[in-house]
Amino acid sequence: MATAETHYTLPLPRFDQPVKLLIVVAPYYRDIADNLIAGARATAEKAGATVDLIEVPGALEVPTAIGMAERMAEYDGYVALGCVIRGETTHYDTVCNDSSRGITLLGLQGACIGNGILTVENRAQAEVRADPAGQDKGGGAAAAALHLIALSRTWATAKKGIGFRA
Repeated sequence: MATAETHYTLPLPRFDQPVKLLIVVAPYYRDIADNLIAGARATAEKAGATVDLIEVPGALEVPTAIGMAERMAEYDGYVALGCVIRGETTHYDTVCNDSSRGITLLGLQGACIGNGILTVENRAQAEVRADPAGQDKGGGAAAAALHLIALSRTWATAKKGIGFRA
């Protein structure tokens, strides 16, 4: 069982320049989303990052919103949050796979994204994973975005950027 295991967590990176994150959340399950947001905000604050928050209708819209922000706004990284609980149809598989695929493709293009979209079998699993005092997957997603930002700043130079930005 995952709750009984111990996992190593990288220490948060330190930044000498400001970091601006965009949290994109699908609040279909409001209480779970609020816990994910709380964890992400707390982790961003520990790293000294500023945070903006937007809401989208569902998990499938999260990658689209991040892609739009990557092209049209000025953020260093993104935190994707939401929750998909298995139901009685194959819609669960579509939402899980396509939202994850969209986020992965954006990441491969250079966007620094922490994926905190929970994909669970039931509400109890979601509650434990979203709880900032539990598994804190929102905080983990923010930490992932911060680590990717640190990597991108390490590798980016004046002559060579990351991704498709000029």
